[in-house]
Amino acid sequence: MARKALAVDVRIEWPAWRKAWPKARQDIRALLESAAKHPEIAGAAGEVAVVLSDDLRLRTLNAQFRGKDRATNVLSFPDPQFPLGGLALAHQTVVREASAQKKPIIRHSKHLILHGFLHLLGYDHDSARAARLMEGLEVAILSDMGIPNPYVPRARSRA
Repeated sequence: MARKALAVDVRIEWPAWRKAWPKARQDIRALLESAAKHPEIAGAAGEVAVVLSDDLRLRTLNAQFRGKDRATNVLSFPDPQFPLGGLALAHQTVVREASAQKKPIIRHSKHLILHGFLHLLGYDHDSARAARLMEGLEVAILSDMGIPNPYVPRARSRA
């Protein structure tokens, strides 16, 4: 019996995402399809929505789903149209964080999308043990894609 594939619907609500990440749709699909093949989560199949939006939209979603009246970088939430759920990213927050961490916005966004996807699959970081498991999985999957460990600050060059 063939395993059902992962379907990824990418919606760009905030126009600044198009300039910041021209290949967002194809990159996000490739990211999540690759993640779904990782041995730890190889059973991940179904439909997921990824929404690239802004701080105001994330603030609204965060208040609705988590009771927190503030923007956040990424949010995972149930979506009746998509059995696995939905993910949303806030452009302004992601850009601000990437700049502060001296990371390319696309690389930071990929990490956040993967982080949110793992939440949809039931992973969390509510305890030290759960956080180590989830972060280890993120690092392994990102490494498979040539993305460095997002939890280790990169040394600054003096050149």
